[in-house]
Amino acid sequence: MVPVNSRIAPYQVHIAPGALERLGESLGDAARVAVIVPEPLRALAEQVGKHCPGRRVTTITVPDAEAAKTPAVLERCWDELAAAGFTRSDLVVGLGGGTATDLAGFVAASWLRGVDFISIPTTVLGMVDAAVGGKTGINLATGKNLVGAFHEPRVVICDLDLLRELPGTEVASGLAEVVKCGFISDAGILQLVDSDLGGALDVTSDTFAELVGRAVAVKAGVVAEDLTERTSSDGNIGREALNYGHTMGHAIEAHEGFRLRHGQAISIGMVWIAEVSRRLLGLDAALAADHSRLLGALGLPVTHDPEAWHGLRRLMNLDKKSRGDDLRLVGLAAQGRPVILESPDESELAESYAVVSGRG
Repeated sequence: MVPVNSRIAPYQVHIAPGALERLGESLGDAARVAVIVPEPLRALAEQVGKHCPGRRVTTITVPDAEAAKTPAVLERCWDELAAAGFTRSDLVVGLGGGTATDLAGFVAASWLRGVDFISIPTTVLGMVDAAVGGKTGINLATGKNLVGAFHEPRVVICDLDLLRELPGTEVASGLAEVVKCGFISDAGILQLVDSDLGGALDVTSDTFAELVGRAVAVKAGVVAEDLTERTSSDGNIGREALNYGHTMGHAIEAHEGFRLRHGQAISIGMVWIAEVSRRLLGLDAALAADHSRLLGALGLPVTHDPEAWHGLRRLMNLDKKSRGDDLRLVGLAAQGRPVILESPDESELAESYAVVSGRG
């Protein structure tokens, strides 16, 4: 169990095989429970309903992946809550990957100006990233996550048994965010992956459970201090640290038409920013090399199309960390020391990409 000591509403993250058994004790006084779930996981929603004794359970099925995060789907969820007579004392459960928990959280945040919700992620990425931190929202035609709210869950339940059927590529993709937490904070994560690669990729292993717990603890510590990304002036970059590798990663996702999984794109993004950090921040060369070594060992991509640089560079200007025309990157000065790079030298960025693409 990992505590999230939020200044607004502290909560717990339960991480274990069979953790779904803890759901009933977390329902409080709710008379009604709405389970928001992607259509492919509808059968799992029935299993969740069995852990809600004495409650009236409404299952709201939504499209899979990003197609769930639209105003039309949000409005349909509101309509179903209204039809079921949901009140301020009732509860929403988000069941699925990060898109499902994002949507469910925003449904809860917006219904009657805010009702409680419980997050039950069913992917590695959902467990270590989307389900913790209070960010909820939907997409618009003009961009991702443009409408949303910070609304923290009552509890997060990470039942590792729910990961047993995930494809190996999906597990590895989620582990990219775990390894990120090792570079920006907890060196023990890097040591675990290095010493037990097989265990890191085995969702039934003790090593895997420890990696998830450590990654959740890193994010919990960051968001407890900086829920809404209001960074301090003392050198602590707060929640922005969690965006390590994401400026390039998001650009790659967009450039490739989202054909790459999120973690695959972030893996390449981390390898690139590590090389940038070696050049501009003096990051130790061995630690920079560890990025491609560890991520590659997990089966993640660590290089990219050498012809893509100019398109990627244009897309990076759309990053949410940018200020006006100035590019801001999360770099790494040393293990556990993420820093902001303001308007970095363009030639160094391009040369770093050349190294990553195999041309440097």
